[in-house]
Amino acid sequence: MCGRFTNRYSWRELKELYELSDTLYPQAPSNFEPRYNIAPTQTTFVVRLGFDGARELVQLRWGLLPVWAKSLQEGARMINARCETVATSRAYKEAFFSRPCLVVADGFYEWASVRDGPKQPYFLQRKNAAPFAFAGLWEKRHLSDEDTFTIITCAANRTVAAVHDRMPLMLTPRDWAAWFDSPKARLACLSRPLPAEDIEMWPVGRAVGSPKNQGPSLIAPLRHSAGDA
Repeated sequence: MCGRFTNRYSWRELKELYELSDTLYPQAPSNFEPRYNIAPTQTTFVVRLGFDGARELVQLRWGLLPVWAKSLQEGARMINARCETVATSRAYKEAFFSRPCLVVADGFYEWASVRDGPKQPYFLQRKNAAPFAFAGLWEKRHLSDEDTFTIITCAANRTVAAVHDRMPLMLTPRDWAAWFDSPKARLACLSRPLPAEDIEMWPVGRAVGSPKNQGPSLIAPLRHSAGDA
């Protein structure tokens, strides 16, 4: 699954990486505030196609709300969509066929079970901090003033499986055009999870467990006993 992630890109980096125009953020500062602990129901950056077919950067609420949802709380249960059923699920099918998006991220956290103790968090990213984006879907605003989105997950590769049996579907820049292209192309992307050798991870302190905590210390490698975190 994916329950927390990071986005430390500046506007200039995002503009170049995702091939964005200045239309939406003509007065954007050189840097957006880096975020080290993006949590469910929060608003964060997503790239989708605008009416003109160009990629646009927007801020959406994390936790997809289908049109039949009865409350905002249902979005908290729809932060992730399984790749095995996303094209057929009642909650995600329509979005899969018509509303793909890329969720801007540069790393994420997973928690590993520890015998006789609280779970240990790990930070994961592409090796050498190479760029990627989470495969996502978005939904038109419903019960909320914001459009909403979900992150697609897949079976963990060998590296991630050491801490969790699921992982977010991480798309490298070469797959981004295909993700936006067509449902058939998206189905092909679902079958290409990031190889195990392309991911690195390390244990971090348990402060990331609270969404209130922010800052680069959250992704710093753990240097002491897990009991001291």
